[in-house]
Amino acid sequence: MSSDAMLSRRAVLAAAVVLATAGCADATHSGSRAELVWATGGIGPADRDTALDVVAQWARLHPDGPKVRVEPLPPSSNDLRRILELELNAGLKNLDILTLDVVWIPQFAQRGWLVDLRDLRPEIERVSLPGPVQAAVWNGTLWAAPQVTDAGILYYRSDLVGQPPTTWEDLIDIGRRVGERSGLAPFVAAGKQYEGLVVQYLEYFWGLGGEVFGHDGQSVLFQHDPAVRALTFMRTAFLEGVYAPGFNTMDEEEARKTFQAGGAVFMRSWPYAYQQMNGGDPDSQVVGKLGIAPLPAFTGHRSITALGGHNLAVSASSGNIPAATEFVRFVATSRDVQLGLAQRHSLAPTLKVAYHDLVADPMVALLATVLPSAKPRPVTPEWAAISAEMQQQVYGAYTGNQDLEAAVEALRNFLNATVTGG
Repeated sequence: MSSDAMLSRRAVLAAAVVLATAGCADATHSGSRAELVWATGGIGPADRDTALDVVAQWARLHPDGPKVRVEPLPPSSNDLRRILELELNAGLKNLDILTLDVVWIPQFAQRGWLVDLRDLRPEIERVSLPGPVQAAVWNGTLWAAPQVTDAGILYYRSDLVGQPPTTWEDLIDIGRRVGERSGLAPFVAAGKQYEGLVVQYLEYFWGLGGEVFGHDGQSVLFQHDPAVRALTFMRTAFLEGVYAPGFNTMDEEEARKTFQAGGAVFMRSWPYAYQQMNGGDPDSQVVGKLGIAPLPAFTGHRSITALGGHNLAVSASSGNIPAATEFVRFVATSRDVQLGLAQRHSLAPTLKVAYHDLVADPMVALLATVLPSAKPRPVTPEWAAISAEMQQQVYGAYTGNQDLEAAVEALRNFLNATVTGG
């Protein structure tokens, strides 16, 4: 086990112990708790500020309670999921509201960890964008309410680049020419071995015409040609210096800090980074120099961006399910909350009316064009295992430590074994 993995595992266990201790303390109270605990994590410290903003709005409208306490968990998607798995599997009652990545819903629902939100479904479906709602449904049941949606976008230095590239080939060409002139790397993104790497690989793979599963969700496609071409693109970009130095150790936050420090011409990231780089982070050197655009396409293909986002679910072990459910409804359906997520935190709202109210906002306008065609990762309770295998094979292949053909074959075999249960 690497030192980074060991530290990550220790952090997960330490956080789980803290939460378990809190759960024991809460268990001494009888009946429904007067305080709800919202477990949230995500990309970075800004996520906690976002949650506190939402909680403050709740408190103003609910002066008699229940109060909501934010329980910040690790920003790493992998670590956050492992902590929640430990907590929920133990059946502890110290967490009420859960922030879940959209791809976790099938696994968490299948294991009985979430409350069926059938009573909220008519209202949620009436006011929310259909894509985020569908991402909260598994096996015909609504298990969470959309909090924010997401789509990968391209950031570029508008002071150095006139028009954003529409193809990946042009991005490399422009990035190299501008980078050589300005002392910047052509491109930066999240290349660390974790979920963010899988998302980036899938955007290349889908963009070349690939599909992981068939429409039934059970037949494995994972076509050889786009799978190898996507890995080849990444390996070439890594070995030839298209990606910024340190790409193979970066998550989204490290990529953002590299870009905002003047380290790259282009960056692939999520909408949250816009507010951080355009004044939210005092260290940003690119305020007023940011351009945003859809992700490029490969020549002869169309642009594909991954659908991301986070949903709010109610823990089946919560000591106050009715109040937790009401909080989830509030966040998903409140116009003020959803507008605040967009205006103050550059997060993509899930409320349909927000896109009408904020039509003049450049980020919202861009999202309105890319979200309708954004592509979700495969919907399966086995996604955690599939993602872990994909992380390993993609990382090894693009860094040059794994044969490309062997990596694709290993992934195909794993997908087939996972689907058949073999």
